[in-house]
Amino acid sequence: MSLWFTGTAVLPELLRRWRGGLGLGSWLTIAVQLGFVAGALLIATFNLSDVFRAPRIFVVCALAGAAANALFALVAEEHIILALALRALTGAFLAGTYPTGMKILAGWFREGRGLALGVMVGALAVGSAMPHGLAAIGANLGGAWRGVVLNASALAVIGAAIVAFGVHDGPFAAPSPRFNIHQIGEALRNRRLRLANFGYLGHMWELYSMWTWIAVLLAAAAPGVSTSGIEIAAFATIAIAIVGCVWAGLASDRGQSAGESPASTPAVGSNAVAGRARVTIYAMAVSGTCCLLAAAFFHHFTALVVIALVWGLAIVTDSAQFSSIVSEVADPAYIGTALTMQTAMGFLLTTIALRTTAAIAVNYGWRWAAASMAVGPALGIVAMWRLKEIKS
Repeated sequence: MSLWFTGTAVLPELLRRWRGGLGLGSWLTIAVQLGFVAGALLIATFNLSDVFRAPRIFVVCALAGAAANALFALVAEEHIILALALRALTGAFLAGTYPTGMKILAGWFREGRGLALGVMVGALAVGSAMPHGLAAIGANLGGAWRGVVLNASALAVIGAAIVAFGVHDGPFAAPSPRFNIHQIGEALRNRRLRLANFGYLGHMWELYSMWTWIAVLLAAAAPGVSTSGIEIAAFATIAIAIVGCVWAGLASDRGQSAGESPASTPAVGSNAVAGRARVTIYAMAVSGTCCLLAAAFFHHFTALVVIALVWGLAIVTDSAQFSSIVSEVADPAYIGTALTMQTAMGFLLTTIALRTTAAIAVNYGWRWAAASMAVGPALGIVAMWRLKEIKS
């Protein structure tokens, strides 16, 4: 996952070389989002994770993503369009690693699956933060931006090697839920599913806006802080999410052991959905408040970093809950379609969120851009509150 934000981590240097602004720079991440959506739809449509062994797909996609990312390092300075195309290709290959990794992991756990998935979502956060850590090391050692990108590719190769030589399908591996393009409209017809998706969209608006722009936001707040200091703070802000993810996984397992499995009865299932909705409301309330506090304490760097750490802790804690809710309220025969469409809609929305946040920053400053991110969790809370009140 270190491949995801390599473009963002080297954004200031590339923009200087391209003589471009934030609008152009936002496409370095938008391209990855669009590529991920295309890759996820392709894998789901052709059911590739069942046609081929999931670990094999993971290894091939990790290596291919590493190669596309390395090519980006070699051509980005002179060929902007090709650089963006390679970022999109990297995103497409990432669709074969993270969701596939979730499938592999689920095949190894029946008990304790919540904690296992929480750790993996946390790994997504740490991996997403890794380019900022590499940039901090590079700044201290006087390294060039290409070194950050190439080292991220090296980490992806290591990840592929771990899976190639140390991972295989588990004893509980099951076929992926099937994808049926004709069922896409169900995301709007089914009221509970519609509300769950709206909540997820609000969550995604804030999540990827913050993860993409946090280093730029911190740098704007404190121009006198060194590059390595900014990158370390950005790394910590994103990576700290693993703490919240592990906690959420443990809480989920405790709920399952207490008999809250949605598979028991309709009443228990309704209670489980309401419980998960409450978790998302609490998490979005905290992260949305942090958006506003970041704006209020924008010129107080120490306080801003503390707020950012709390923000990073809360912002992804509820991620797994949205997928769980969708799997519980969708038609059981088409859970695969519902989850694929949730992912596709969420990542497509982030392309608008990234551009919108950048536009606000350019025209009104990063203080207002930080505050604007609160719109996502605010709308998400409304949707999840309404979902929580539905009894069946």
